[in-house]
Amino acid sequence: MSWLIPGLGLIMFATVFLLLPFGFPVGFTLIGTALLFSVIGHFLGAFDLPLLTALPQRLIGLMENDLLQAIPLFVYLGVIMQRTTLAAELLEAMSGLFGSRAGGLSISTVILGALLAPTTGAVGASVLTLGLLALPAMLSAGYKKSLASGVVCSAGTLGTVLPPSIILIVLADLMRGANAEAQIMRGEDVHGALIIKDIYAGMLAPVGILLLLYLVYVIAVALVRPAHCPPLPEARRKRLPWSRVLIVVIGPLAFIALLLGSIVTGRVYTVEAAALGAIVATIYAWVRGELTWARWAETVRMVMRLTGMMFLLLAGASTFTLVFRGLNGVQTVHALLSLLPGGLTAAVIAVFAVTFCFGFFLDALEIVLLVVPIAIPPLLALGAHPIWITALMALTVQTSFLMPPSGFALFFLRSIAPRDVTTRDIYKGALPFIVIQLLTIALLWRFPDLATALPAMME
Repeated sequence: MSWLIPGLGLIMFATVFLLLPFGFPVGFTLIGTALLFSVIGHFLGAFDLPLLTALPQRLIGLMENDLLQAIPLFVYLGVIMQRTTLAAELLEAMSGLFGSRAGGLSISTVILGALLAPTTGAVGASVLTLGLLALPAMLSAGYKKSLASGVVCSAGTLGTVLPPSIILIVLADLMRGANAEAQIMRGEDVHGALIIKDIYAGMLAPVGILLLLYLVYVIAVALVRPAHCPPLPEARRKRLPWSRVLIVVIGPLAFIALLLGSIVTGRVYTVEAAALGAIVATIYAWVRGELTWARWAETVRMVMRLTGMMFLLLAGASTFTLVFRGLNGVQTVHALLSLLPGGLTAAVIAVFAVTFCFGFFLDALEIVLLVVPIAIPPLLALGAHPIWITALMALTVQTSFLMPPSGFALFFLRSIAPRDVTTRDIYKGALPFIVIQLLTIALLWRFPDLATALPAMME
């Protein structure tokens, strides 16, 4: 059985890969698999069981992590927007600004998806929210079904890539550890810690290009084929006074831009920005009379459940990576990637191909927690730039959610779409946005400075 020892970590990873599609909670799957293989490794002489005594301290570290403390606050902000009419009124006000022009609802949906993105912890939540708000409005206005479906799916995936989303918070925290581990693997002293604002700044240009291409596409459809995205009927158009537009549209846009700008420039920490956003949203909802004591209590309970689920995932991933490292799994992955013909390029392609496949049946948070601690340190040790890899990771995961036949965004939209919207319509609508995603990834691959230039300038 000695031949099993070098590859025991990879066997453990493959076991998780086989178990996850069965639908058992991912956190428990990771913990159970890790503990099972720690015992197997102990009997084979490949794992030192006292290493598990480090686990309580690792879990306490999760609770004390100042960056991860922003997660409950962003979840709270997202739930407040979903449980009130804030998002619905924002969509209605933006679409009303376009008057009799075609494409107003589709453009407004993309913008609303960008606004919701920093407050979402899962693609499913964004797609469901936009699907319930925007899809019925577009269909009733006479939109082509495939176009309406594609806009909702693509806008719902923006929570994976647009800072300061929960996914990027977790990804940034894991990348800091991966970068330090890669320096150790290269035999260097740990130096130049990765800073969260650098990761956010690195995402701005790629996400800006992606959003611009989204808007260019929907505007082009409105100009070339206005019958596919007609304006709202005149009876349903609501031309709000400019004072109301300022409160409903310009206010939220300016506030989110201010929060992001403050984080990227380092003037406030992520957790402080999240707390400020939660406080402002709460006051705004109270003033509008939409947040009663009963609804607030229900909101807090939902936030506690969602946060508990996320930290269960974090705890499971922490247990899994502890055992994986104890089985020398990271060194094994590094050795395998080093042997690939083509060097760093082939290694990056191999890792992101696996990441892309995970997107067919796992959410973004689960993918990040599985892939980053295991596969990213070897890539960084081979010379990849951490901010460039972070941007590629986020965009690759986002693209996988749009891929037929089982992309997560498509699956969630299918669950709430009317019966006259066929699965074929959803797949057809996603295809142009998949092309946009692949084009953005190709640009980032060809020009890494898109992700690395702005953080370097800020330094």
